Amino acid sequence: MSTIFGKILRGEIPADIVYEDEQCIAFRDINAVAPMHVLVIPRREIARLDEMTEADEPLVGHLLRVATLVAKHEGYPDFRMVVNNGAGASQTVWHLHVHVIGGRSLSWPPG
Repeated sequence: MSTIFGKILRGEIPADIVYEDEQCIAFRDINAVAPMHVLVIPRREIARLDEMTEADEPLVGHLLRVATLVAKHEGYPDFRMVVNNGAGASQTVWHLHVHVIGGRSLSWPPG
């Protein structure tokens, strides 16, 4: 895992971790766009959502469940989850991650 997220998973870069288990970790985004901006990442590297396989479905479902638990724990019953897939969708780290954003009004459509 050569991404910044791999370095966080290995403990080479510090992160403000708010949740972790055997499948994933969740930590505060250092470039937060809202009062709550947490990233949920799998411990197993999947570069982008469209590279997941059928075998990855339970893991990706777990990421969404953890994102919901984190938002509730942080005190935000209303929140947005975002998964960018590819450079054209603003993905900048090639390790699947879910943005969990809340604490301010979010416009629609995003972007």
